[in-house]
Order: sequence, then C-alpha cells, then structure tokens
Amino acid sequence: MPTYDYRCEADQKVYEVKHSISQQLHTWGELCDLAGLALGDIGPETKVTRLIRGGGVVKSSSLKNPDVPPCMSGAGCSGGHCGF
Repeated sequence: MPTYDYRCEADQKVYEVKHSISQQLHTWGELCDLAGLALGDIGPETKVTRLIRGGGVVKSSSLKNPDVPPCMSGAGCSGGHCGF
C-alpha cells in the first residue's frame, strides 16, 4: 500500500499516511480516522493537502547493468517484451 504525505492546514505539520491509490483525504478528521490519530485541538473539517513526494533518483553508474534496455533506446527487445 502506498504512503502519502499530508500537510494539515491548521498546524502546518506533515503527516505520513498509508492508503490505496484510489483513496483521497481532504480533511483532518479523515486523516485521523485512517492513521489512528487523535483529533486533538484541530477541528475535523480542517483541510489537509496531499504533498507531492519526489521520486528516488538512481544514477546509472550505481546499477549492476547501467546500459539502457534495448526497447528504451529504440531497438527491439529479444523475446518480444521486457517489461518496460
């Protein structure tokens, strides 16, 4: 299950929550219910904003086989498909 970061608009803190890709959280109450957090002093209707998380960058020099797969470089893959 993917992990998402949300910022609470009341306290500006970022909270990490796991949920399905199809689910969207919009309020503090929804976030608390899913994450098992107490509402505290923040109203349940307070808006939360899902943050975009940067993807991990991997340098090709750190890979076991740093060459680009044939299908990514314009050539065909042997066997018909390689998963890209």
